[in-house]
Amino acid sequence: MRHLRVLRYLDEVARTGSIRKAAERLNITASALNRRIQDLEAELGTPIFERLPRGVRLNAAGELLIRHARGQIAEMGRVRSQIEDLSGFRRGTVSIACSHALAHDFLPTEVAAYRRAFPLVEFDVRVMSHAQALRALDDYAVDLALIFRTTATTGLRILASAEQRLMALMRAGHPLAGTGSLRLRDCTAYPLALPDRSYGGRELLERAVAHGSVRLAPVVESNSFEFLRAYVRLDDAITFQIEIGAPASLCARDGLVARPVDARDVPPARVAMGQLPGRALSVAAAKFAEQLSARLESGSAALDAPSAPGDAAASRPPIPDPQP
Repeated sequence: MRHLRVLRYLDEVARTGSIRKAAERLNITASALNRRIQDLEAELGTPIFERLPRGVRLNAAGELLIRHARGQIAEMGRVRSQIEDLSGFRRGTVSIACSHALAHDFLPTEVAAYRRAFPLVEFDVRVMSHAQALRALDDYAVDLALIFRTTATTGLRILASAEQRLMALMRAGHPLAGTGSLRLRDCTAYPLALPDRSYGGRELLERAVAHGSVRLAPVVESNSFEFLRAYVRLDDAITFQIEIGAPASLCARDGLVARPVDARDVPPARVAMGQLPGRALSVAAAKFAEQLSARLESGSAALDAPSAPGDAAASRPPIPDPQP
């Protein structure tokens, strides 16, 4: 857009009435600016400025040209603004597939933080299983997927991940609520309320007991974590969730306690954020991915959302400024 630069030079000289003053504002030398004006006059085949003892003044040809120049500059400003909007600098839609563990607290907190900075960006969040999320990525139905990876995942370009322990959830008055790390045999001494086999946490449990003496015999099984959390508040039952889905602040609010399951029984796995390999993200999606990456990779302790909104804003890594 070199022609726009020349038009801006022309506009500055016309506004200041002085090549020297215009050059100072444009941060170029007066001789270089004078050559640009002379080149423009040579191209047009007519002078556009009257040279005066103390500056320059547009002549009739210059008045015609400056109206055109200012119209072009203004039009480019509008086009640039529209391009920025399309690119997601100011608006856009971010579509995400996420596992149930991230839908209850972690992702709503991050979306709210992002929209406080960029209120015109919209979100489409779909709670899905691991397999459904990968299909949604492959179909271009979502930009990003946040999933719990119990095994290596193909068809996903990993942008960030965090190690996750399995947590045992129980009511605050449960006999095991005051203990530290729990062995699985401690948990199976009480009624179990388990997520169904489509969830990564259940897969971890099944793998852990496959070759041992501990047996899983759930009295309640559900595909709803909300139901399981509500149930264990009313019984001495225990349910399980990965730690990103059971922050201390959320458990305290619900009258629950989360205790880690000993890694000797259930080794940690990872929650991962990724995109379809080879797909370019919109600017809005890329900036949100940067925010989530900072949160995930800041360490598992930082995943516990603070209870006060002011504390949340203070502890969260800053959102990158999207302005060029």
